[in-house]
Amino acid sequence: MRSNNQTLLLLFLIASIFSTNLHYTDNATFIANYPEPDWITVSGIYTTWVIMTIIGIIGYWLYTQEKLWISYFCLIIYSVTGLSSPVHYFYGAMSNFSIKMHALIWLDLFTGASVFGFVIWSGLLLREWQPEE
Repeated sequence: MRSNNQTLLLLFLIASIFSTNLHYTDNATFIANYPEPDWITVSGIYTTWVIMTIIGIIGYWLYTQEKLWISYFCLIIYSVTGLSSPVHYFYGAMSNFSIKMHALIWLDLFTGASVFGFVIWSGLLLREWQPEE
C-alpha cells in the first residue's frame, strides 16, 4: 500500500514542482507586472523556489524511508510554495493580473493543496505513522 502512496505523492510533488517553476519563473521574469511588495526581488524569488523545492524533495525522500513525521513537516513547509500564491491578490486588484498570471496562481494553489492534502490523508486518515499490527 505504501508503494502506491509513494507514487501518488511523487505525482503530486512533480506537478507542484512543475507548477511552481512556471509561476516563480514568470514572476521573476515579469516582476514589474506583478503587484507585490517592493522587497520582493528576482534573486529572492529564485532562491525561495530552490530552497522550498529542495525541502519538498527531502520530504518525499523521508517519506520513502518511512520517517513519516519529519517528512510530513517538510512536505507541509513545501506546500506553502503553492498555497501562498493567492497572496498576490493582497497587493493588487484582480484586473491588475493577466489571464496567464491568474492561471499560474491558481494552478500553484491547486498543486500546493494536493501536497498538503496528501499529508492530511496519510497522517490523519490513514495514520501511516502508526506501527502495523
